[in-house]
Amino acid sequence: MPFLALSFSLALGATAAQAECYAEYKAKQDDPLRLQYGIALLPTEACPSKNTAAAQLEIRLDRNGWTLLSVVALSEQPPSEEKKKNAGEFYLRY
Repeated sequence: MPFLALSFSLALGATAAQAECYAEYKAKQDDPLRLQYGIALLPTEACPSKNTAAAQLEIRLDRNGWTLLSVVALSEQPPSEEKKKNAGEFYLRY
């Protein structure tokens, strides 16, 4: 029985890990001009298409007065430490 529970836990963990999509993006605010590079976590279905990712990011960013400039990249792999550092306060903020 413990083996079955462990197998089930591992299967759930694998599913959760596969359900991640990291979107790197650039955004701006006007008056005064502020630029942002960020990384957002989106549902997996957004990963194959920059247009789908952009639509989701536009909604999230607009709530806080930001305008999406571009989706730089999409990845199902977690970003490197360097990318996390570059995103700073905008890592997984939106």
